[in-house]
Amino acid sequence: MTKTLRTAASALALSLAVCAVAPAALAQQSPAGRGFTAKDMVQLERISDPRVSPDGRFVVYSVRTMDFAANKASMSLWIADLKARMAPRRLAVSDGGASSARWSPDGKGLYFISGRTGGLDQVYRTDAAGETAVQVTKAPFDVGAFKIAPDGKTIVISQAVFPDCDTLDCTKDKLAAKGAQKTTGVVYDKLFIRHWDAWNDGLQNHLYALKLDEAGVASGAPTALMNGFNGDTPTKPFGGDEDFNITPDGKTVVFSAKPADREEAWSTNYDLWRVPIDGSAKPVNETTANKAMDSQPNVSPDGKAVAWLAMKRPGFEADRLAIMIREGDKVRELSPTWDRSAQSITWSSDAKTIYTTAEDVGQTKLFAIDVKSGKATALTGEGHVGAVSLGGGTLVYAQDNLKAPAQLYALSTAKRAETPVKLTNNNAEALAGVAMGQAEQFSFPGWNGETVHGYLVKPANFDPAQKYPVAFLIHGGPQGSFGNLFHYRWNAQTYAGAGYAVVMIDFHGSTGYGQAFTDSISQHWGDRPLEDLQKGWAFATGKYGFLDKDRACALGGSYGGFMVNWIASQWKEPWKCLVNHDGIFDSRFMGYSTEELWFSEWENGGPPFAPETTYAKFNPADHVAAWSVPTLVVQGGQDFRVPLEQGIASFTALQRKGVPSKLLYFPNENHWVLKAQNSVQWHDEVQKWLDQWTKGESAK
Repeated sequence: MTKTLRTAASALALSLAVCAVAPAALAQQSPAGRGFTAKDMVQLERISDPRVSPDGRFVVYSVRTMDFAANKASMSLWIADLKARMAPRRLAVSDGGASSARWSPDGKGLYFISGRTGGLDQVYRTDAAGETAVQVTKAPFDVGAFKIAPDGKTIVISQAVFPDCDTLDCTKDKLAAKGAQKTTGVVYDKLFIRHWDAWNDGLQNHLYALKLDEAGVASGAPTALMNGFNGDTPTKPFGGDEDFNITPDGKTVVFSAKPADREEAWSTNYDLWRVPIDGSAKPVNETTANKAMDSQPNVSPDGKAVAWLAMKRPGFEADRLAIMIREGDKVRELSPTWDRSAQSITWSSDAKTIYTTAEDVGQTKLFAIDVKSGKATALTGEGHVGAVSLGGGTLVYAQDNLKAPAQLYALSTAKRAETPVKLTNNNAEALAGVAMGQAEQFSFPGWNGETVHGYLVKPANFDPAQKYPVAFLIHGGPQGSFGNLFHYRWNAQTYAGAGYAVVMIDFHGSTGYGQAFTDSISQHWGDRPLEDLQKGWAFATGKYGFLDKDRACALGGSYGGFMVNWIASQWKEPWKCLVNHDGIFDSRFMGYSTEELWFSEWENGGPPFAPETTYAKFNPADHVAAWSVPTLVVQGGQDFRVPLEQGIASFTALQRKGVPSKLLYFPNENHWVLKAQNSVQWHDEVQKWLDQWTKGESAK
């Protein structure tokens, strides 16, 4: 480490020591006050996307602010000086809306996305002061993602285009002709006809390169990098700039994409493709040998290696993501004995270390992996680490936990053992006087005698002399986790604030406990996890005497909603009420109506028409005769993962049987409830339902 970097690291630790708080220590703070509410939750500022300057002096990050009355969020950019003793400040360029800030390679400028001119998202540039913005791109469509070449001479952007068009003008003309049509019928000849919450309109995300002048502004015509390529980069529906990378010499782009062929809806075979940045050749597939997912290509700073995340089993979306490295013609897995699934890749400047995040026994930790030996070392402990950035020997990451939303922390790569420095204190005023329920992790012997973990969150302002009703939350996925994180849809504190104790079990199939544990739920949706939930409930009610097991409701979404429908017939005795959010009612019909077929086919052992599958074995629709527990059904009209008819069918079955029930329908929400006022309505209706059956007249 150079003297300059040592000095910067020391200054960082000293200048911000006054606000240095270890994330684990933060979790112990519990001020008395009123309970946390859903309205509190949706109005919190949300920190994301930290980006450290190349010299490690500054970190710029995004803050999402909600105008609840207008039901609209806005994005702004903030910057913190990692050497000066001063509070972070908001960049003036945020006034027109700004997000996705990226440093120029020399660290003197910032590129960002804004829709301030003409309503289209374009790339703009400002200096570190952030006072004025210069428009960099004038693309005909929204810029979805972008990257600046390491040599600073080129910008690569994504545009939604028709793949058979050679030019952007061609896409403009086809869109205009489509808009002028009087007919509305659409003809499809293959899947996907729709995906997540959108119907397939024929547009695909493609990459284009533009030269940058000395002022850092795009000039000249864009160069198409994917002409004739039938597929998306960034990938849909959630891909971003992690899906493509530019080599240090600025000459080549490596991207991840899956061909949109006949098998697209049941294939997970994303590959890495290499293309010259000048568009002089067509993309070349570099991972043809792997028929499973290859994603997040990241070229080392010296240009000698490319690292990426890869799965091994075709068709399995929850397989372990291993870090692969290609050096020349040699490909190796970086840490084959490390039984965790990597989520991201950040190279150190000397290419000797890769930093990544991974779930680990109910936490999400930041790890440093030695490139030579493959040894993985955890740099953080309790809590959930989200985005990570590295510059000038300083790591900056966002971390939250069950009791607190995300803040930014800084850690020197040379002094990993030191306490991380807390950089931000967003929401301090909003949460002043708000009581958060204390959380603790527990474990017990579950299915097959194997250790299963869970979390208990006490009610706000907990009184050990009282007994409390229980909200038993069941996570979705099913390969997911209700770990030590501040969730914005299933937030345990909204129940704790309403006077409920919260119990959450990471049943077999959950992530962060080794791949064998994750694998164990496939084709076993209704037995192994159910046994874990039952044993976890028995353990928690035996260990925590304040849990009133006679006043408890079970709630779940997606797979959790399936499980709610399943326990409605298989394990209904403990529950005063149930809440099923976008849950599967008919497993076989789900296999014919969902969009990502690889999911239902892997989880059930094949397509619905194949023999020896488990669609019928664990199908809630076949056990409606036993339903009797009062149930609230929630369904989004734009949910194409678990389509609308699944929720309607659940409600119809309940009504037809005369079981007390309600349907909460959101016509403009997808698999999640994302709009602020809808989220508050969701929580209000759910809380009223729980109160009715655990606290009101119906509970007697």
